[in-house]
Amino acid sequence: MDNVSSPHIEVVPYEANWPKIFETEKEKISAALGDNLVAIHHIGSTAVPGLAAKPKIDIIAVAKDRRKAIIDLEKAGYAHKGEWNIPLKCGFTKRGAVNVNLHVFFDENHPEVELNLKFRDFLQDHPNVRDEYATLKMKILEDEDAHHKSERSPLPIYTVRKRSFIDSIIKSTGFNRLRILKCATENEWDAVKNFRKKYFDRLAVTDSALENFGDQNHEHFVLYHGVEIIGYADIFIVSESEAKVEVFENLDQKAITYFKNAIKEWMKVHGYDHDETP
Repeated sequence: MDNVSSPHIEVVPYEANWPKIFETEKEKISAALGDNLVAIHHIGSTAVPGLAAKPKIDIIAVAKDRRKAIIDLEKAGYAHKGEWNIPLKCGFTKRGAVNVNLHVFFDENHPEVELNLKFRDFLQDHPNVRDEYATLKMKILEDEDAHHKSERSPLPIYTVRKRSFIDSIIKSTGFNRLRILKCATENEWDAVKNFRKKYFDRLAVTDSALENFGDQNHEHFVLYHGVEIIGYADIFIVSESEAKVEVFENLDQKAITYFKNAIKEWMKVHGYDHDETP
């Protein structure tokens, strides 16, 4: 994979003032969002005492109104960075004396909120796993490639390479909800290719779009049940106002309804009319 430039990633020993920084930022975020705020949580490695981490405070906030949240948080100094790899999320960063990654969702019952809290709590309760995770981080960063981003992923290679270990922890927590992500790891791309192959093999035709995975006019969503990939959708952006959706799946009614409703909501948020291929 071709690499693109990315800042050098630094992981440092746990700092006792990280929870205090969170509390300060919590007050600022709460003041910015006001009545729009539903909940706020300290997540990620800086929320786990004793865990080495990038010196950036990860925070989840749940808000009611997307448009208002973006406007108010940008006024408060948080730069809106888009969804990253989670459809319908608003990601924000704040850089300076204090570095913050803010993840804003618009449903208190969003699966990613529960997942992150379970992940944090599991590491807090299992020091041996916490230490394994710290060791893995340092080992990954020994490879210079880990400090860069891939053209096919919105995430640093460092983050992608942690996914299998993170998934093993998520599985241990018992988390098994449906959730959608944008393709960002080799495992996800392999699953996508497998879904497409099965689909086109059944039709006995060639998959002419397989070579266009790097095309910026395509969004590739995968549906998870816990940590297992069970479905895939290819969204072709036709224009600023139109997109076509092709869903590749063999799902029960609950899963396909969840997947299609999430895609429709994503389309609505981004202003697309869309056609769906059955």
